[in-house]
Amino acid sequence: MSGDIDDKPQPLIEHLIELRRRLLWAVGAFFIAFLVCFYFAKQLFNLLVLPFKWAVEWAGLTHRNVELIYTAPQEFFFTQIKVAMFGALVIAFPVIAQQIYKFVAPGLYKNERAAFLPFLIASPILFLIGAALVYFFFTPMVMWFFLAMEQGGGEGQVSIQLLPKVSEYLGLIMSLIFAFGLVFQLPVISSLLVRAGFIDTQALVSKRKYAIVIAFIVAAVLTPPDPVSQIGLALPAILLYEISIYTARLIERQRARASEAQNAENEVAATPGEAD
Repeated sequence: MSGDIDDKPQPLIEHLIELRRRLLWAVGAFFIAFLVCFYFAKQLFNLLVLPFKWAVEWAGLTHRNVELIYTAPQEFFFTQIKVAMFGALVIAFPVIAQQIYKFVAPGLYKNERAAFLPFLIASPILFLIGAALVYFFFTPMVMWFFLAMEQGGGEGQVSIQLLPKVSEYLGLIMSLIFAFGLVFQLPVISSLLVRAGFIDTQALVSKRKYAIVIAFIVAAVLTPPDPVSQIGLALPAILLYEISIYTARLIERQRARASEAQNAENEVAATPGEAD
C-alpha cells in the first residue's frame, strides 16, 4: 500500500508552487473562454432567449414578437458580461476539474484515485442533464405560466403584456440552471459520503421524510415564486434522492464483496503457515 501513494516529504513551499501552477491553468482557461464567449455574447443570449420564444408559441401568441428591454444604458453590457462568465465557466469546467484532480491526486492511493475519477466525470454530466432539463422544458413552462397572466385589453380592460428586462430574464434562467445543476449533484455527493463512511443506506432511508421536506424548502428558495418551477425542482430532487439510496446500496454491496474476497485471500495465505 505504501507504494501506491507518493509519500515523499514535500516542503510547504512546493505545495504552494503546485497550487499556484494549477490555479494559473484554471484561471487562464476561464479567461480565454470568457474572451471567446464575450465576443459571441449576443449570440449566446439569443440562444438563451429561445425558451421564451417556445413559451410564446405554447401560449398561442405567435402573432407577437418576442421582446426584451433594458432600462439602464449599461444594463445590457453587464448582462453580456454575465453571459460570457456563465459560458466561460461551462466551457472551462473540464480544465478546472482536471487541475483540481491533478493537485489532489498525488495525495491519494491508487484505489482512491480510481474511485474519485468517475465522480469527477459524472459531476459535469449530471449538471448538463439538469441544465438541459431547464433549457428545454422548465424555462418554457415557467415563461408560459407568466405569459398566461397577460391581459389583452378591450372593453373595460387595460392591455398588459410581459416585457421582461434582459438582466431579469438572464437572472431567471441562470438561477434555474444552477439550481437544477446543483440538485443533480445529489447522487455524486451521497455516493462520495457513502464511500467515505460518513453515511450509509440505512441513514438515507431513515431520513427520507426529512429529505422530501428539505427538497421543497430548497426549491422555494432557489426558484422564482411560482408553483411550477418550485414543484418542477422538488420532484426531481426527490427522485434523485431515491437514486442516491440505490447507488449507496450498490456501493455497500461492492464493498462487502471486496471485503469477503480479501478475507478469503487472507485465509488462503494463512493456511500454509498453519499447516507447518
